[in-house]
Amino acid sequence: MFAKLTVLVASLATIQAGYLAHGPAISSQSIVRHDGADYGLGHFAASAHYAAPLVHAAPLAHFGAPLEHYDGHDHYAYPKYDFAYSVADPHSGDHKSQHESRDGDSVHGSNSLVEPDGSVRKVDYTADDHHGFNAVVHKSAPTIHLAPAYHHHY
Repeated sequence: MFAKLTVLVASLATIQAGYLAHGPAISSQSIVRHDGADYGLGHFAASAHYAAPLVHAAPLAHFGAPLEHYDGHDHYAYPKYDFAYSVADPHSGDHKSQHESRDGDSVHGSNSLVEPDGSVRKVDYTADDHHGFNAVVHKSAPTIHLAPAYHHHY
């Protein structure tokens, strides 16, 4: 009798539950959509009302020959600039600087950086259409001598 009652209760629970669909999708991403809400009204063309103009005005200016002919090349200002910056942070030990100048198609510049061992790396560079990019690197001797790491041997 207990088995019949258990089968009956399980059958009623299954019938009552019906089809269990999956829950909503869960994602760690957030998608924000800014398009309008769809209310299911369908697509309707906007009604347009047209009317003939009441007054016909004469044109304000008569067009003549074009002022100048465009030859297909844009004209730019002469490229010339001078740029420099430097950072000296004693807390983090970050010391670096850079300077660059351009006059037409020729660029000259230099940058320097203090390495962790205390040496200074300086790069002088030039770039132009005839020689391309050329850099010369100078590096000073280290000023901080690192102690060898201590290893435990068991």
